[in-house]
Amino acid sequence: MREILIIEDDEDLREGLSFSLEMEGYTVKTAGTKREGLRLMKGKSWDLILLDCNLPDGSGFDLCREAGLYGDTPVMILTARDTEMDEIRALELGAADYMSKPFSLGVLKARIRRILMGARKENRLVSGGVTLDKDTCAVRKHGEEVSCSKIEYQLLLYLMENRGQVLSKEQILEHVWDSQGRFVDENTLSVNIRRLRGKIEKDPGHPVRIRTVHGIGYIWKEGEE
Repeated sequence: MREILIIEDDEDLREGLSFSLEMEGYTVKTAGTKREGLRLMKGKSWDLILLDCNLPDGSGFDLCREAGLYGDTPVMILTARDTEMDEIRALELGAADYMSKPFSLGVLKARIRRILMGARKENRLVSGGVTLDKDTCAVRKHGEEVSCSKIEYQLLLYLMENRGQVLSKEQILEHVWDSQGRFVDENTLSVNIRRLRGKIEKDPGHPVRIRTVHGIGYIWKEGEE
């Protein structure tokens, strides 16, 4: 199910868009301020962000720029200012589309479908500020490249592909190591988990992404740091 984040300070419009998009089958979360929108942006990956460029505590354009630090989620700018400069600015910041208020709900939905159909997210995993690109094997944390060994990359890929699911030590060992015909013990896994946490976690001693499930294995958790 596609997940959409709406960041809009007009409560009536925000609630109306949320209701309409939920009726279309989307999962929707909303925010009315830049601060709340940024918190939700950082907390998980989204399929699309609908963003008002005028927020009570800051510019939506600045938030659009910051969105790029947390992955490749497409952003559609919504604005009451129908000016050419605003549209140019939005597109230069990497916005996927731009719509001036008032707008047709039918046209908005059509543009949303077009964006979601064109978003090539199948080869890129984004979660908790970490981006993993399967095409280039690149890993980034909040936009900054992270250097990973081959094993660390494969371990991270397996955890992120199964985010929210508890993976047993046996499953991980078989998938990451035994698939290459190499036998290793659990100590090798714990060593690589520790190294990966050192590169991914804000506080490796208190990990929030790669969590230990005692007696079983590990789980990749989304949410706030």
